[in-house]
Amino acid sequence: MTANRIPAFRGQKTAASLAMLGLSCALALGGCSTVKHAFKKPDAEDRAVASQGQRLSILAFQQKLEPSKTLKGVGYYLPPVQPVASWPVAGGPQDALVQNADAAKAFRVAWSKPIGAGTKDETEVLAQPVSDGRLIYTLDGQARVTAFDVNSGNQVWTVDFNPHVKRDKVGFGGGLALSGDGKLYVASGYRFIAALDPATGKTLWKKAVDTQLHSAPVVGDKYVYVTDVDNQIFAFGTADGEMNWTYQAIAEPARILKTATPIVADGTVYAPFSSGELVALNADTGAAVWDQVLAQSTRTNALSEIRDIAGRPTLYNGTVFAASHAGVFQAMNAKTGEPVWTVQAESLNSPWVAGDVVYLIDLQGELVCVSRESGQVYWIKDLNAALPQAEKVSKGFLGMGGGKKKVLPQWTGPFMASNRLVVVNSLGQAVTLDPKTGAQTATLNLGGAAFIAPIAVGDKLFVVTSDGKLVAIS
Repeated sequence: MTANRIPAFRGQKTAASLAMLGLSCALALGGCSTVKHAFKKPDAEDRAVASQGQRLSILAFQQKLEPSKTLKGVGYYLPPVQPVASWPVAGGPQDALVQNADAAKAFRVAWSKPIGAGTKDETEVLAQPVSDGRLIYTLDGQARVTAFDVNSGNQVWTVDFNPHVKRDKVGFGGGLALSGDGKLYVASGYRFIAALDPATGKTLWKKAVDTQLHSAPVVGDKYVYVTDVDNQIFAFGTADGEMNWTYQAIAEPARILKTATPIVADGTVYAPFSSGELVALNADTGAAVWDQVLAQSTRTNALSEIRDIAGRPTLYNGTVFAASHAGVFQAMNAKTGEPVWTVQAESLNSPWVAGDVVYLIDLQGELVCVSRESGQVYWIKDLNAALPQAEKVSKGFLGMGGGKKKVLPQWTGPFMASNRLVVVNSLGQAVTLDPKTGAQTATLNLGGAAFIAPIAVGDKLFVVTSDGKLVAIS
């Protein structure tokens, strides 16, 4: 393995430099939608942290999207509800795309359970839960893996993987994945990958690596794939954890803390990186098949230099859909990488395919509905417009001396369940929307801010909140 260790959080380390973030292309974090609390206590590591936390508007460099006049009054097909028995990897089942889950019909909280450490100064809850249909598995902000009963929420087992060493006191990133051969894989920013017995939590094997693993793993026929903070992807053997190949994408000086999981299908791994690259690789050898960069050729603001693809790409019917922070939402031919259509929209979210359309939430909290075939825009809904004035802003730190600035709430999703679009936000709400118009239909209090998209298992949706709770919605 040839992975050079770099700081987990990219950028300069002084308060003075943080005040210049909005002007610096190398850093480009201060005025964008990805700044967490930049100023910490004096004895904490003084790092610029790109996070999925508080968000700042970047309207200054977004080109305004408009609905297509030719689609005015034109309807579109939405798929019927479908049962979802399990959710084995981040993003859902690998053998069939979930478009409209038969779940959360009552839209009420069934139960809520703590999973461990929440998001604080030196911890981040980033991992989407996974489930085999009987148990649901979570990863907290300090590498604790816990299994809960899907129906009751009772804890079945928990394992602490935090090495508790000074070098790795901050180990953000990583995630979970289940495989068909009866393993639960854990990747961590604490620089290890492990395979567990999902029934008991017993460690089957564990391998230390030289770099901080950033994404959740995804499982193929022979290998488990995971990306790191250096924009490398690794293929580890499912049987023993031995590293078989790596691929190095373009290194970037700035990135989003939230990261997208690769997808694997038909012998190909589709890997997104903070460079804005979406690379298709041979699953057995790591050889590049094609490479697309999701970034505008002409960028007018330093913030758009952050090209990160932080939302997991979606693969459907021979087309890959992905969006970047740099303002490109694109559909690509899965075999060749050739663009099918491109929409100018900045996003940290995964596109959601449902029938004839694809939904995406952009950085300004706008839900965009586009034609899956043409990329033409059916409609755009401002999710913040329905909020009471007092909820439209929260306070975040920005600038020299820790001055405060009002920022918009962050929205994550959407997820389609029981013929409704479900989104979650940093205000601690889950909201349902009409999939034909985007009109809000219901709101549910989650008890904590949510930056991770829901998953569906059986008749429930599950959301992990920033304060370290697993919330079941029935």
